[in-house]
Amino acid sequence: QMQREGMKPNLVTFISVLQACSHAGLIDEGLRYFKSMSQDHGITPILEHYNCIVDLLGRAGKLEEAEDFIIKMPVRPDATVWMTLLSSCRMHDCTDIAKRAAESALKLDPQLTAAYAVLLSIHSAAGRSNDVEQIKKLMVDSDVKREPGCSWIVVHNEVHEFHANDRSHPQTEKIYAELERLNQQVESSGFVSDTDLVLHDMEDEQSDNSLCYHSEK
Repeated sequence: QMQREGMKPNLVTFISVLQACSHAGLIDEGLRYFKSMSQDHGITPILEHYNCIVDLLGRAGKLEEAEDFIIKMPVRPDATVWMTLLSSCRMHDCTDIAKRAAESALKLDPQLTAAYAVLLSIHSAAGRSNDVEQIKKLMVDSDVKREPGCSWIVVHNEVHEFHANDRSHPQTEKIYAELERLNQQVESSGFVSDTDLVLHDMEDEQSDNSLCYHSEK
């Protein structure tokens, strides 16, 4: 449509298009648009575009292709690119590539707590308790601390910050009452929490609570 109206796509245009293809699972179209950047529009892809292709392939389960794509990239991948692949490995439960992606990301950023967290989730979901303990020990040895996740929301120009199981907000009782009402509503509709990616050293009830009272909830 942009081309029909005489508008020339730019770097940002292609990032948006590639991200859309990735989320829609349009692999062939995404690759075609990526190639057209240089071939048809004279635009040299930058790191963000390569990261979009890694995400495109990874979401589709083409993890080996995604890893090979990173290795052959003409620009040096950063930790974000490897984390994109690592996230796809968690989605598709691919431990071998996940380890390599995490190692590559941590070489670039040794304090990247997200890489440790994703690895913990993958091994935990697979019931590999020994690997979970090894990663936790590595975090302790490397003095890596997992910062608790938090979320923000702006209501009437006022910022409200929340942590998991947070009870510091002045309207805590009302917030938890509403969460409980919503949880009961979705459960009555047949929804069952997916606790596979919650650490398996938690009891079932703890896992459910971890998901029900996540900071984003």
